Amino acid sequence: MGRPDPVFLPGTLDMLILKALSKEPRHGYSIAQYVHEGSRDVLRVEEGALYPALHRLELRGFVQSEWGTSENNRRAKYYRLTADGQRELEREATEWSRVAAAVTRIMRLA
Repeated sequence: MGRPDPVFLPGTLDMLILKALSKEPRHGYSIAQYVHEGSRDVLRVEEGALYPALHRLELRGFVQSEWGTSENNRRAKYYRLTADGQRELEREATEWSRVAAAVTRIMRLA
């Protein structure tokens, strides 16, 4: 029996999406691939979670979108990080590092 798919902690998916967009604009499939490959196949972003998160981030002003053509010549919606999104990514990354370090400390206790 295989391991179950990991569950994202609240806010983690948004942070990973913002990170995926921090270098270049990407379409949804490219964002999902970035997370999957970057996590060495541990994390998988399903469409049912990805697109609502992108919509939420767009409503908050952290990403903007526009239609373009994908690598395989298909119409795709590309998302890019805004200045507010970059600031949010920095804030979330700092908080994540703090929480992850705290969990690691607890897990190392005898």
